Amino acid sequence: MARVGIRIALSIACFAAACSRGDSTSGAAGLASRQSVGDAAGSPVSGGTLVFAFDGAAITEFDLDPHKSGFAPHHRIIRSIFDSLVVALPNHRFGPWLARSWDVAADGRTYTFHLRDDVKFHDGTRFDAQAVKFNFDRIEDPKNALFALSDIGPYDSTIVVDDFTAQVKLTQPYAPFLANLSKSSLGMVSPTAVKQYGDAFPVHPVGTGPFAFRSLEAGTEIVLDRNPDYHWSPSGAAHDGPAWLDRIVFKNVPEEATRVAVLENGQADAADLIPPQNLLELRSSPEFHVVTGELLNHNYSLYLNVGRDPWRDARIRRAFKLSLDIGAAVHTVYLGTLSRAWAPISPSILGYDATLENSWKPDPEAAARTLEDLGWRRGPDGVRIKDGQRLSVVVLDTQGNREKRIDLLTVFRHQLRQNGFDLRIDSQPQGLYLAKSAAGEYDLLAGSLFAPDPDVMRRIHSPLFRAATSVSKVNDADLNRLLDAGAAELDPAARAKIYAQAERLILDETYSIPVYVLLYTVAEANRVHGVAIDVHGFPVFYDGWIGT
Repeated sequence: MARVGIRIALSIACFAAACSRGDSTSGAAGLASRQSVGDAAGSPVSGGTLVFAFDGAAITEFDLDPHKSGFAPHHRIIRSIFDSLVVALPNHRFGPWLARSWDVAADGRTYTFHLRDDVKFHDGTRFDAQAVKFNFDRIEDPKNALFALSDIGPYDSTIVVDDFTAQVKLTQPYAPFLANLSKSSLGMVSPTAVKQYGDAFPVHPVGTGPFAFRSLEAGTEIVLDRNPDYHWSPSGAAHDGPAWLDRIVFKNVPEEATRVAVLENGQADAADLIPPQNLLELRSSPEFHVVTGELLNHNYSLYLNVGRDPWRDARIRRAFKLSLDIGAAVHTVYLGTLSRAWAPISPSILGYDATLENSWKPDPEAAARTLEDLGWRRGPDGVRIKDGQRLSVVVLDTQGNREKRIDLLTVFRHQLRQNGFDLRIDSQPQGLYLAKSAAGEYDLLAGSLFAPDPDVMRRIHSPLFRAATSVSKVNDADLNRLLDAGAAELDPAARAKIYAQAERLILDETYSIPVYVLLYTVAEANRVHGVAIDVHGFPVFYDGWIGT
């Protein structure tokens, strides 16, 4: 229990979260779809620089340490620098990457990884079992306060069996372990570089990936160069050997109109998170194509503060939910490019409960009756009042209109006002946001969390596993029991049934209100080929190339 306590104190919940000419979808199809890209476009050509305009929000510091960063836009770059022990494949399967193979003990507490013996870090040092031990022990060390701490679950130790065999010991069965190992947050870092750069490692990242870090300009640009020695691509890749591209230049362009402009005028070869109105245009353009993939994550959701009045009362939380027309709001803001969410987790994650789809609909009249019965009467301006307290909903925010979330909240504000709720947005810098969220000084938080496993619900809702800054303040014994059981259950079918129960409980109690399923999109000029979206919903540049 002391080990769990250390994890709680140090983990930070950062809520962030094949192509053809026209539009295509990968993600669920995963790495298998990547092969069709090059085939359709012709033979890959080696060389060239790809300029990628990405939405990095108004973040002025780049953090390229996979174990430290919890910011999804940075992990979209991190993935090209760092490899993982295993790769996620479609249909909840895993394939070899830095580990050629692995064995799992019958009790689920010991994982033995048989590593490749021909891998080197970008600094020329050898990747081996000692490096694996260093990585896990680094994440586990509480003084490092790393985001990836939650990903290693009940980690106990790593035994170096021989140079290329590492045995990882857990204190109890942990079903999400392989899924988490496939995440970029558990990419393997160079022990030598970590020791050399210390606290500066996030701006001097060294991994084993197909691209090596070259330079950065804080908040503006990151440059990666091809790793000429790379020949250990993951299962499912379209080729082996070095990447086709010589270089990738990542340009942070948080303004969505500017991202579209630099793509259309040729300053960028590709751009991500295209706004809906432009996405529709680019899909029909003969000069561009769009790659789309479902991001595996806890869907963007609304979380009322159950530790604060009046949201302790489940009846008021339900009245809040019934006052929202989520489907209409999502369609208004995203113009049909995103689907509304019905469950806490995205549809391609193990345990997604499809029976929740269309399980409830807006009912502002019923919500109004509930509020009236509870003594909330409309005031002169239409906002409900009880015992001198206005029915105000203060939304704490720090990332602005990323993914058009402020636009979405503005639509919700109008809907809620019709029923006497007064929704207001409190935009704060990240430090103050984290302080206020930890102190519970808000009515509502909203966010998502990228993760490939349903255990993400425990990282959000369980008091034993969430951070103080988590979007959820729930403490429900029945929910905790279900989430603990799901993490320990090794049979996938049995896990899925457990998580279906957990999802329904979360919705029945209005602990969260799912809003939309994020499809990560990359728009590319037709000279770009082979860039795809992996099973996690992150861009993969290894098979990418530039033609004429």
